[in-house]
Amino acid sequence: MKLLIANRGEIALRIQRTAHRMGISAVAVYSHHDSMTQHVLQADEAVLLPGESLAETYLNIEAILSAARKTGATAIHPGYGFLSENPLFSEACEREGLLFVGPSADSVRAMGNKIAARAVAVKFGVPVTNGITGSPDELLKNHAFVGFPMLIKAAAGGGGKGMRIVRSEEELASALETTSREALNYFGDGTIYIERFVENPRHIEVQVLGDKHGNMVHLFERECSAQRRHQKIVEEAPSPTLTPKVREKMCNSAVKLASSIGYYSAGTIEFLVDSELNYYFLEMNTRIQVEHPVTEMTTGVDLVEEQLRIATGEPLRLRQQDLHQNGHAIECRIYAEDPANNFMPSPGFIHLYHEPTGLKIRVDSMEIAGSGQIHSFFDPMIGKLITWGESREDARVSMISALENYAVLGIRTNISFLAGMMHHPSFIENTITTRYIDDQLQELVGFAESLKSTIDPEIPLMAGFLKSLAAKHENTENIWQTIGYWRHIQHPEVMMDGKRFTVSILKNRNGRVNFMLGAKEGEAEFSSAKKQSRLCLNGISHIVYVSEDEKGRFMVSHKGFDFLVERPDMAGPDETTFSETGAMNTDSGNIFSPMPGKVLKINFKEGDSVKKGEVILVVEAMKMENNILSPKDGVVENLLVKEGEMVDGSARLVQLE
Repeated sequence: MKLLIANRGEIALRIQRTAHRMGISAVAVYSHHDSMTQHVLQADEAVLLPGESLAETYLNIEAILSAARKTGATAIHPGYGFLSENPLFSEACEREGLLFVGPSADSVRAMGNKIAARAVAVKFGVPVTNGITGSPDELLKNHAFVGFPMLIKAAAGGGGKGMRIVRSEEELASALETTSREALNYFGDGTIYIERFVENPRHIEVQVLGDKHGNMVHLFERECSAQRRHQKIVEEAPSPTLTPKVREKMCNSAVKLASSIGYYSAGTIEFLVDSELNYYFLEMNTRIQVEHPVTEMTTGVDLVEEQLRIATGEPLRLRQQDLHQNGHAIECRIYAEDPANNFMPSPGFIHLYHEPTGLKIRVDSMEIAGSGQIHSFFDPMIGKLITWGESREDARVSMISALENYAVLGIRTNISFLAGMMHHPSFIENTITTRYIDDQLQELVGFAESLKSTIDPEIPLMAGFLKSLAAKHENTENIWQTIGYWRHIQHPEVMMDGKRFTVSILKNRNGRVNFMLGAKEGEAEFSSAKKQSRLCLNGISHIVYVSEDEKGRFMVSHKGFDFLVERPDMAGPDETTFSETGAMNTDSGNIFSPMPGKVLKINFKEGDSVKKGEVILVVEAMKMENNILSPKDGVVENLLVKEGEMVDGSARLVQLE
């Protein structure tokens, strides 16, 4: 077998690992943005997909089949997302004589489409919520059958994309249009449907495996209730919510549903569970799931290996009576996003990347080699951190330690937010429902900040300061960049997270510095490795991660929290303005893009009047639509962008009178 992996990033690498262990040659496909990523560099062969957009590259069926022909691939694994639940893709593979590592096109149509899957569930007596499908106009006319609150979904969707809660008639038309557009853009299918929204449910899913001979087993359940914007960020197995009786009943329902359509390969049946532990069928994902590692770590089964064996026609090697859950596993998804800004995507350049290691730790990631770029064209997930323990508490404690040693410097991430979640009573006591994070976001962000405030500020401050001394000594190209370190100034000012400190240098002997910080005297020494560094402060050694950005600032990660250290007394790179010398123009008449992305829609033209809070335009970044709102009442004086145009972060979009 030669396996082409029709995906990118962490899932492509994860499939490669199993393929190589099994002695299978792996072929990667990639867009030019991914030319130097690890899923390309570690593949046996790689084929460029020409073009810029997803439609031209990872969603281009003919381009992927052409790559298979060029390399002589005999099988294709779709991973998750992209074409993984597109029956046209699996049918095209079959026509080409390629093994599709996944279910049949008929199964995808029966269960991959949420609408068809609900019909199957109803037929077999599995509870579902009321729902209807149609065009945005049809749903707008017939929505009374469902009632508010309602959930709008992309029929062919998954991963929480193309999904919105609507609670009033006023917001329905816009939400239907936006969801349909997102569905067409990401899944190639703009079909949507609406269903009654269950308030404060748990999200619990069952992993199934079936072969081409009619055998089917479940590998128990995962709880995925910790979500933001309907997308999971923390998953665990087993569910701490279910009773053994409900677990058995739910798992049997999943097997019945999957068996009823002759399903084979790996699949996941998702359920909503209410406070009385009544469960309702939600959807079936006819592919490998993002959160599959927690099942693998608690059952010992390599799901990708089983997928490959099933695809070749092997009978299922697993029997239900031999499968057991062992211990507890937790997965945290590491995203390039800013939780404090409503999880706004944060593409950009990573200056330092470091993953934790350990016996009970697994990291499935893009495997960024020290530094790398996170593009706005793709999903913002960088990787997944998984820990295992004998108990849930063991896994939770291990996760806290692992997050403390996961460093991503240069962009905003959700690492500190996840660390806060692991410490928070709501997670410890298992009171989180699917709406909890969205409803309690400010409290959770504040909780994470309170944990950060318990860290001794001397540690990140002195780590950044001593790194600045070493870094500036190494750069002798510009005398004005180094003058501050040899001129007769013994009281340099240091900024950390916008707060000003004065460090009095008493003695500096080959990097060992005696200093005064306020009224406190101390001694510090900094030793830097390629990624991980150590600060010896007053005789105690601390692990820190430090890097310098393009503006001459120093980013420090310690205990899972990031700190920004600046030297306003030093000249940085050309045109650098330090934070204390003035903020960006915040004139409400000028509207800037919050991130790099693509202008999808402009709702006004020059000369139009707008009111505060109205959506002037929509910018798509990392497969999410971001509404750009008017900050005040006014008139559109200048439109500086066009629909379809790519814009950089902080680009001016609109000028208001």
